[in-house]
Amino acid sequence: MRDAGAPALDFSGIAKSFGTVAALTGVDLVLERTGAIGLLGPNGAGKSTLIGLALGFFPPTRGTGRVLGVALDRPLEIRRRVGYLPEDDAWFDGATGMEMVAYSARLAGIPRRRAVARAHDVLGYVGLADARHRKVEEYSRGMRQRVKLAHALAADPELLLLDEPATGLDPPGRDQMLALVADLATRHGKTVVLSTHLLPDVERCCERVVLLAGGRVAASGRLAELLAADAGRYHVRLRDGGARFRAALESRGIRTRDAAPGLALGVGGGPLECDLGAAATRVLFEVAREAGDEIRSLVPARRTLEALFVERSAVPSEGN
Repeated sequence: MRDAGAPALDFSGIAKSFGTVAALTGVDLVLERTGAIGLLGPNGAGKSTLIGLALGFFPPTRGTGRVLGVALDRPLEIRRRVGYLPEDDAWFDGATGMEMVAYSARLAGIPRRRAVARAHDVLGYVGLADARHRKVEEYSRGMRQRVKLAHALAADPELLLLDEPATGLDPPGRDQMLALVADLATRHGKTVVLSTHLLPDVERCCERVVLLAGGRVAASGRLAELLAADAGRYHVRLRDGGARFRAALESRGIRTRDAAPGLALGVGGGPLECDLGAAATRVLFEVAREAGDEIRSLVPARRTLEALFVERSAVPSEGN
């Protein structure tokens, strides 16, 4: 019996080692069934290992987990309900797109006639209706990625695990793939886990994000909330170098630091990042006046996904 209220993924203390290499060192993660979720991390962070565990390709070294309420030691039941797009290409030599997708539907237990009809439907959805009878090895890179997505959709799964679906695609191909991901999560109500190291892809189509670093979860939550963590911080550019301005702020207990590269706000001194906390921005103008300086530009500091990625990915983890 299916538990419709169970999370998409529910991992507790999950670790996985391959020989002496610790790929995951203790993952606690609950993903509810809603929308698109970005699974981010640098290469080697453990993203593909986490997906492999969820699909039952190998058991965890320690810890427990469930996928759609099903324990990890029941992989065949999980795979009947989960669609998977692997990072690497995989097809039978000489097989057409139609044959590969229909075969996937048949593996999920769908009768032959319905499997063929389903293959027509999903190949049309991913934009391959006219190429469905061509051999997959004749497809372009973008077409091969889309036939893999059709393969993942063949059994109308409740959860989609997509491993680097847009990597290596040209801009039009990436646009098409990410539009499909967003459409599946919004219009079709699928829960989609998008595993990638490409930050713009996550920003484009995911509302939530999980960041893996060193085999652990370094950050997890709604993207908007994670990027709102710099409330009260501002980037200031001054007429002069800002040394007196900075010293005056520090004397009032307001922390300052040089803004990150790439945040320059035009000509003049700075930029300087100021952490006002609960203080009003007028204090900056008061201090500038006292220091004999002039504020040329003042904008709220917005944490970027790139900054979060760099910050959390640099945190060391045990066993790595």
